[in-house]
Amino acid sequence: MDTRYSRQMLFAPIGEAGQRKLGQSAVCIVGMGALGTVLANHMVRAGVGFVRLVDRDYVELSNLQRQMLYDEDDVQNGYPKAVAAERKLARVNSSVRLEAIVADATVHNIDQLLHGVDLVLDGTDNFQTRFLLNDACFSKGIPFTYGGAVSAHGMSAMLVPGQTPCLRCFIQSADASGQTCDTIGVIAPVIDIVASYQAVEALKYLVGAGDKRRNSLLTFDLWHNRHYEMKLGEPAANCPCCQLKQYPALDPAQPEVAVSLCGRETVQLAGSGPLDLSLWSERLAPAVVNVSANAYLVRAELPEGERLVLFPDGRVFVQGTDDVVRAKTLYARYIGA
Repeated sequence: MDTRYSRQMLFAPIGEAGQRKLGQSAVCIVGMGALGTVLANHMVRAGVGFVRLVDRDYVELSNLQRQMLYDEDDVQNGYPKAVAAERKLARVNSSVRLEAIVADATVHNIDQLLHGVDLVLDGTDNFQTRFLLNDACFSKGIPFTYGGAVSAHGMSAMLVPGQTPCLRCFIQSADASGQTCDTIGVIAPVIDIVASYQAVEALKYLVGAGDKRRNSLLTFDLWHNRHYEMKLGEPAANCPCCQLKQYPALDPAQPEVAVSLCGRETVQLAGSGPLDLSLWSERLAPAVVNVSANAYLVRAELPEGERLVLFPDGRVFVQGTDDVVRAKTLYARYIGA
């Protein structure tokens, strides 16, 4: 077996048998921002056989303070985060099979994103997507490692269908997510700690050490040196996900919504269909201040001061505003109704 894992195999709870199980495992990391970059680093270096990387965004300068896989070249090249992460991680461990998917996780593609994986790791920054992951995982019987970080606060829990409550049992509404890194910031050390708690629970599950699972929601405040654990307990009797099996986030009839991205003034619009980047680069050029493009996206600086970022799957970022009405107006003006 690859000597790169020798120190990990010397850890008796993993050993050679556990390392073999890791090599036969498949995981999906949704969100390749701060948490996701640490999670992916751990999974790839630990020798998990297949790692799917899912993210809707691209690398910007403000990411580098806490998103550990990226550098200034990724910013300059305008790489999507999933692509930049795949490029870095392929040089870390060539024996791990990597799949980068540049997409927003939605009810329409979640089945495809979770297909064939043993475990899902939460690298997201919003509860709308977390509830989607939660409902999809519990409907499919796939364990889900929840993690969140904001300011100096962190939280994590390992959620296993049939064995633990789901996320909805102790967080009932996406509206209850409270402050975000967009409003009060985040320090990088809290990211590493949250993701490391998630990663070790993932390793326990993948090597078959489920009896060692931490059965609690862990929360902490690094700045004020406070740590708390809340036992997960029994599922809520009226939980629409793990008890009533209604899975609200999987309702295909729910309307597409504009999403404000964490960390800057950006509104994401779903769009009406795939975009030909070459065509749109030419089409936008006469009407905007500047257009730059690569194989993954087109960026257009608008005369109004905002920026449009177009992706092949049809999504468009409107950057420079958090006003959804304003974003929709600019989209209609330059892309069409």
